[in-house]
Amino acid sequence: MNKNKIRVTVWNEFRHEKTNATVKGIYPSGMHETIAARLRNEPDMAVSTATLDEPEHGLTKKVLEQTDVLIWWGHMAHGEVKDETVDMVQARILEGMGLIVLHSGHYSKIFRRMMGTTCLLRWREAHEKEKLWVTDPTHPIAQGIGPCIELPHEEMYGEHFDVPTPDDLVFVSWFEGGDVFRSGCCYKRGLGRIFYFRPGHEVYPTYHNPEIQKVIVNAVRWASFQGNDTVKPYYGKMTEPLEKISARGYTAEQIKHPGV
Repeated sequence: MNKNKIRVTVWNEFRHEKTNATVKGIYPSGMHETIAARLRNEPDMAVSTATLDEPEHGLTKKVLEQTDVLIWWGHMAHGEVKDETVDMVQARILEGMGLIVLHSGHYSKIFRRMMGTTCLLRWREAHEKEKLWVTDPTHPIAQGIGPCIELPHEEMYGEHFDVPTPDDLVFVSWFEGGDVFRSGCCYKRGLGRIFYFRPGHEVYPTYHNPEIQKVIVNAVRWASFQGNDTVKPYYGKMTEPLEKISARGYTAEQIKHPGV
């Protein structure tokens, strides 16, 4: 990958597309390839993909070190993701890698780890219309999006959503059955940025929707360490003080070995 571009890895469980004819018809190459294909149109992004059944889930130490933003979709096999992989992903987020969690990825090991809560919610499959209302039109993730995104059919997710209060709330969903849901939640963990985006039930063509694609494009730029002004802090022992320290009567030996 070109290190001068935002290096994006789109990770997908890639199970439904192999076992469900409806899903395979919508995403013949997998949801990850549909998402990646749109991102590859962006000149400032270098995009690769990884899936659950690849060795090390496709998320080797080298892959993660070369990833600025990781996009995550999972559903039926959260428990199959190895804890060692979750540990490595968490470490990279804390170092500054961005994480975008999509739809049922709310219950992935990595999202629950980063939230520190159950991440449980209510849900219903009834082919409902969904309106994603923009609650913060000034947020970078909402740029180029109108007052709301309307999806003709989606799976309902409803409150209460057991996550920490978002640092920024970009979208709130309304469903035809009357439920509402916090659908665009931003968090900071360590030096990393996390965005949870709700739409994307596998039996609907949600990731083919241009507005949904635009949100993901915006989210990648927002979540990228290259896209923010954070300076990585130094952690560890400081051998030289910033100001001159007065010994105040202590001997050199006492300064070298406190408590002597």
